[in-house]
Amino acid sequence: MTRQFFVGGNFKLNPSTLAASSSLIGGLNSAELDPATEVVIAPPSIYLLSAKESVRSDIKIAAQNCYFKESGAFTGEISPKQLVDAKIPYVILGHSERRTLFHEDSALVATKTRAAIDAGLKVILCIGETLEQREAGETGKVCQAQLKAVVDVTKEADWSKIVVAYEPVWAIGTGKVATSAQAQEAHADVRTYLAEAVSPAVANNIQILYGGSVTASNCKELARQQDVDGFLVGGASLKPEFADIINARKE
Repeated sequence: MTRQFFVGGNFKLNPSTLAASSSLIGGLNSAELDPATEVVIAPPSIYLLSAKESVRSDIKIAAQNCYFKESGAFTGEISPKQLVDAKIPYVILGHSERRTLFHEDSALVATKTRAAIDAGLKVILCIGETLEQREAGETGKVCQAQLKAVVDVTKEADWSKIVVAYEPVWAIGTGKVATSAQAQEAHADVRTYLAEAVSPAVANNIQILYGGSVTASNCKELARQQDVDGFLVGGASLKPEFADIINARKE
């Protein structure tokens, strides 16, 4: 089975003005992008609707986070139902910055994932280990524990709505990149775990993205790995080279 290549751009808290956001979208609109690659961008929440209205039709929009309640007294949050109503198809959940800076544990990420799927969203589910965990040989253990929390609250059919993004925390925004062999090993471990914990069919079909200082210069080698089905790109998604990353598998 050939899994569709998938590239997401996580803009994080960038850019800082609507004009800059429009300029970024304009650059993507005029770029030559591989039509075989699914492209999703995640602007800051305040720019979600303007981005959706202005971006070309072959690029989808994701929110960077959401809460697990439909509505209520939850100041500052966005609900899955609101995202669906606004025709935003994707949400990123479990990003390491949410886990570390905002203290979201795997149980909360799983609760959010359940709520997002129930509302009709597709989820880009982020997992990954710290440098200390990598050096202790705990990469597989950490990723499996983060996945297990979601496995425990989902059914097999739900996994058709999930894309997994493996993002080693030590490589995010640091300029350090997992080698292609390290990325492949981690992705293969994820696939093996999902085959056992959910089903072989889910493991075979699910897209597993690599994230962590992906650039135009390292993307082609990473994209050649058997179990690397695309990228979740941070800083480079704000630069013209994002188009080169989207085209990593284009001949």
